[in-house]
Amino acid sequence: MKPDTAIAQPADARTRRTHTAILLASLVGGAIFGLNTGNYARAGSTPEWGPQWTTDNQLKLPQGYHRWIFLGAPLTPHGLNNGKAGFPEFHNVYVQPEAYQAYRNTGEFPEGTILLKELQLTKPGTYADGSRDEASGRGYFPGKANGIDISVKDSKRFRDTNDWGFFNFGHHAPPYAQTAAVQPKEACASCHEANATNMVFSEFYKPVLDAK
Repeated sequence: MKPDTAIAQPADARTRRTHTAILLASLVGGAIFGLNTGNYARAGSTPEWGPQWTTDNQLKLPQGYHRWIFLGAPLTPHGLNNGKAGFPEFHNVYVQPEAYQAYRNTGEFPEGTILLKELQLTKPGTYADGSRDEASGRGYFPGKANGIDISVKDSKRFRDTNDWGFFNFGHHAPPYAQTAAVQPKEACASCHEANATNMVFSEFYKPVLDAK
């Protein structure tokens, strides 16, 4: 009697099917749980979720950044800086979800990280220091958007400024420039090098970066 081919099969065929089933299960599981294996780029390479560049090496303004991870909003108003604050607005800082997750896993921002700072004016003040009264009390309250600055981690492009490049898309009300060239070191990078941790003012964002 011939063996039942549905049951008696060569061992190598069964092994191949088992390996295929495991691979498919892992891929499906990754899709279900939102895992994106292999997305953390090697040094000097750009992940698919990273920045986009023009042919002349200008950074393209990212789209949809309001759906990224919101890290925090430091504020340095004119009224507390003798009327001479360089950035008197709220600094609303966003980072891509993929870069945020990589930081949570490793404690470092990966290649391709974009830290986008959207500047937002305070509402007009009624006191000499620029503050005003609202339902919650006297303070500074967000008003209109007023600019975008971006820093990008790319150890190949920006090795001379500790792996980070800095870009300005306009310090004014929208609309903003759609592309920007990297800023000279003295414009931004030198301040970050002297005052930040690994070029990022991460201490201002610890409640989100280190959230349990």
